[in-house]
Amino acid sequence: MKVPATALYGPQTQRAVDNFPISGSPMPAEFIHALGLVKTAAARVNAALGLLETPVASAIEQAAREVADGKWDDHFPIDVFQTGSGTSTNTNANEVIARRALQLAPAGAKAIHPNDHVNLGQSSNDVIPAVLHISAVIAIERDLLPALAKLEQALAARAREFDGVIKTGRTHLMDATPIRLGQEFSGYASQIEHGIGRVKSVLPDLKELAIGGTAVGTGLNTHPEFGRRMAAEIGSLAGTTFSEARNHFEAQGAQDAAVWASGALNTVAASLMKMANDLRLMNSGPRCGLGEITLPAVQPGSSIMPGKVNPVICEAVIQVAAQVMGNHVAITVGGQWGQLDLNTMLPLIARNLLESIHLLTRAALVLEEKALTGLVVNADVCRDSVERSPSMATALNPLIGYDQAAEIAKRSFKEKRPVRELAREMTKLEPAKIDQALDPRRQTEPGLGSGDGAGG
Repeated sequence: MKVPATALYGPQTQRAVDNFPISGSPMPAEFIHALGLVKTAAARVNAALGLLETPVASAIEQAAREVADGKWDDHFPIDVFQTGSGTSTNTNANEVIARRALQLAPAGAKAIHPNDHVNLGQSSNDVIPAVLHISAVIAIERDLLPALAKLEQALAARAREFDGVIKTGRTHLMDATPIRLGQEFSGYASQIEHGIGRVKSVLPDLKELAIGGTAVGTGLNTHPEFGRRMAAEIGSLAGTTFSEARNHFEAQGAQDAAVWASGALNTVAASLMKMANDLRLMNSGPRCGLGEITLPAVQPGSSIMPGKVNPVICEAVIQVAAQVMGNHVAITVGGQWGQLDLNTMLPLIARNLLESIHLLTRAALVLEEKALTGLVVNADVCRDSVERSPSMATALNPLIGYDQAAEIAKRSFKEKRPVRELAREMTKLEPAKIDQALDPRRQTEPGLGSGDGAGG
């Protein structure tokens, strides 16, 4: 094989590069960095077990740490769409680390072998699924959860800020009984709060590592303490906690933890899509739509219509959500391909899972920074729509019955007259009683409203 003279990798990596010229996209950098952590931990553990000589282990550890730090990302060129076990990427790491370790070793040091030394006690079949879990946990804990927490806090703050703004509720996109804008935003905050809980709930399973199972889960050719020690060492290096898989056959033959994690991300994506769409609808206008809020104008919206401003941040978030949902489908299919004793969709699952985490992280931050910050409420529009809504008549049900309230609502819509005015004209209720029943704020407070709610 002809290998570039400047490359740290060797012939096995070059073969994989030649064999898989498919997408042009290598494995995610986060995945390669986590792989470097695994090789760093392996050098330490093998030295501690007396299986590697100290000079060799030290050189491997230093080289692997450089991989973990992202110093040699350009030397991992293999396409995502490769052998389903990810063997090519594991071999790539072994070659890069072995060559770099030899460069770092004292002059006259013995050869450092990619398989015999760097890959000691390991198999691609336990390394790659372990790296999948490690990289996902790091990305979730370091990036996604803080981003979602920031978004949740911003939404909760807006809920408090907008508590006094009464607007028309809408069910089936049709006018419904009044609601406070703050109540709507409290719902969004609760969605993200629940999403955070769902994402956190997948971490215990992701923190179980396949490392130590070697080829098929039996642990052949590795020290019996290797898996346990590796999980502890990797956790120390990554600043979190991991444990050896309770069952190595499950850890290597299946990828249920990744599918479940993707499911939690899929739910967060659905929450963001609903939220972004709601903001677009409330922002619609500025004259011929709802116009209840005005989103920050971050860029011109049209190349032909002067002055037009579009809800571009919300639309970007919606596209992110759609991509995450698509990734979830691919990950689910990938999980099904745990045929017999090895899943052969590991690179695909890793790529999609990490992309989903990254996309949701960035989308949450952008939504908070460029849409929620600077959002303006058009309180007059909200207030006026409440008085014009025929659904205000719902609060009269307990006083005059559904049929008469329905007649008032129909006339309100047909004649474009307020429900309050028609109630005084069409009923014998005292004006004070009508005003009390039709008090919009009262209708938004459970236990205080006189109505029985708006049906679907």
